[in-house]
Amino acid sequence: MPVTDVTHDLDTRTLTITAEFAAPPSRIWQIYADPRQLEKIWGPPEYPATVVDHDLTAGGRVTYYMTGPDGGKFAGYWLVDTVDEPRGFTFRDGFADEDFTPIDSLPLSRNTYTFTERDGTTVATYTSTFDSAEGLQKVLDMGVVEGSTGAINQIDGFIAA
Repeated sequence: MPVTDVTHDLDTRTLTITAEFAAPPSRIWQIYADPRQLEKIWGPPEYPATVVDHDLTAGGRVTYYMTGPDGGKFAGYWLVDTVDEPRGFTFRDGFADEDFTPIDSLPLSRNTYTFTERDGTTVATYTSTFDSAEGLQKVLDMGVVEGSTGAINQIDGFIAA
């Protein structure tokens, strides 16, 4: 399994997931840069993603929804802040309604994804920071650790296929 560590800290309002992939950073970068590849890993297996808009550039926006086992759709968006291809990017990730209007009552996270080469593999660090401990606790209660781990753990199989 690619995920090697998951930590959350209510004091610093952070959730950090570390994973290692059997591919160089440029390959991992491609997954996030290509909306069709991103769909294969963004969301746990039971909630596959559909990327609607994809502009992975500073100032860009990505919109997506995940479809649950019962057919329900859960929308979200990224507001891309910085891009450092292929080493990583930063973005704000929020919940949205069906027309991708942000849902202000749900927490917005500020995310830093970094991809570091180590002996031909990639160590990926995914850090999400929330405005409040309550916001972090809300997504923890919603199953973000299980969902994110399930999603990230799909990457090795995807790149091997």
